[in-house]
Amino acid sequence: MKETNNNTDWLHWVQRLQAIAQTGLTYGTGPYDLERYEQLMRLAAEMAATQTGVDFDVAHDLFSQDQGYATPKIDVRGGVFRDDEILLVQERADGNRWTLPGGWVDVGDSPATAVTREISEESGYRTRAVKLAACFDRNNHPHPPIIFHTFKLFFLCELLGGKQTSSLETAAVAFFRRDEIPADNLSLSRVTPGQIEMLFAHHANPGLPTEFD
Repeated sequence: MKETNNNTDWLHWVQRLQAIAQTGLTYGTGPYDLERYEQLMRLAAEMAATQTGVDFDVAHDLFSQDQGYATPKIDVRGGVFRDDEILLVQERADGNRWTLPGGWVDVGDSPATAVTREISEESGYRTRAVKLAACFDRNNHPHPPIIFHTFKLFFLCELLGGKQTSSLETAAVAFFRRDEIPADNLSLSRVTPGQIEMLFAHHANPGLPTEFD
């Protein structure tokens, strides 16, 4: 279920410049080439800092942390249902706005392992990933812009047990019916109303094919 993209062109330019610079610094050999790639990295950081208001040094440090061939980052989100209700958590880092539980995939984890771990840590519930409902390019959906190019993986997850528990990351945990989703208080950097609607559709009809951009 693709939604209208509200990201601006500068974000794509910054992400492409950063990727070229990172890959060039990894595989470049001559001192002049390495200097030019470092200049590209600084230019990407300057553009990002100007557009977002982030300090230049912070943006440059973020860009410089990644090494090797530049690839998108992976964010996973879990659709956990209890009958006709979906699990949401309040994200402390985003003003206690509601989102699907989830987060970045750590090195060494499979996406399915990552999503069940994040659900457990953020909500207290034990789950099992049963279906990859969607693989989306974050840039193609109406999320606020972030520096890194990101793929978002949405899983349907079976509820196995556990107990509703908030955490250092989450202020509250609750199940919502379709008509109760707090659309005006979602953490849009993490999830959009359309993506939650997509998960309700896959829950109602598990035979739907995986969606992708």
